[in-house]
Amino acid sequence: MSKKRKSYSADFKAKLVLEVLEGEKTINEIASAYEVLPSSLKQWKKQFLENMSLAFDKSTVVKEYKDQIEVLKKDKDNMAKKVGELTLERDFAVEKLHSLASSKERKSMIDSKLNISLNKQCQLLQVSKSTLYYTPVKPFSTAQDISVLDAINNIYSDFPSYGYRRMTKQLQKDGYNVGKKFVKKAMKYMGIEALYTKPKMTTANKEHYKYPYLLKDFRDYAGRVVIEQVNQVWSTDITYIKLETGFVYLAAIIDWHSKKILSWKLSNTMDMTLVKSVLNEALALYKAPEIFNTDQGSQYTSKEHTSILKKHNPELCNRTPLKL
Repeated sequence: MSKKRKSYSADFKAKLVLEVLEGEKTINEIASAYEVLPSSLKQWKKQFLENMSLAFDKSTVVKEYKDQIEVLKKDKDNMAKKVGELTLERDFAVEKLHSLASSKERKSMIDSKLNISLNKQCQLLQVSKSTLYYTPVKPFSTAQDISVLDAINNIYSDFPSYGYRRMTKQLQKDGYNVGKKFVKKAMKYMGIEALYTKPKMTTANKEHYKYPYLLKDFRDYAGRVVIEQVNQVWSTDITYIKLETGFVYLAAIIDWHSKKILSWKLSNTMDMTLVKSVLNEALALYKAPEIFNTDQGSQYTSKEHTSILKKHNPELCNRTPLKL
């Protein structure tokens, strides 16, 4: 087992070197007395003589170290600044790429010959790695599927008002074993839908004041609307639901930030009563928003509707309801 190497302090070395310089004893005698190697003692003496000038002028060494530290500090600051700039540029380029290119286009940019790994390329381009190895199956490729598509096309030519439900019933009567999901998917694949008169949801009144669109002030550099808190912006609209005997109308109010439906109602008529009742219910449950976003339909631009908003939030007299 080897002995542990001894370590000597600077004071101990200096003491022995001074004894050597006094010349009263030889190096071997001093080394033997203190149980050190003569070669080590000679080395300590050499180091001592080479650095004697430091005892009289420390500023030279201190200045040299200070200069080196200052250079290293500047290099570190410049490198950190450069890394920050490159990070901002990369984030900007990646965000722009995501907003301008479709997922299919981003997938085509992946190159296995690059030094960047496929995992990293997928991460930067926001592409799922599984899509690189997935080969989509062509729908409706069998002879049986094509036969059903032909039947759908023939029925649609005679009855263009048929939706997927009535289309399914007719196919089943004709002997085809199909379900609603299959027929709905097939009609979407063929690009056909039932033809019928759809109710017009937005009718502007020329006598009503046309309020400006304010959400452009909340768009980021990618053109997306960014809302930072709840009850900052509400939005409302009317849609219809088709029934066997006609239509019913659905009006709802949503908070842009939380995406929560604040209130909603169904009605068989699309009049002021519907939109007012939905608005009054939302204002009774929640704090009035800073901005209320609507389309230019006559129901929303009417004085009856806007007066409710201005009553609950006087600032809305200036920050008026918005165009959707």
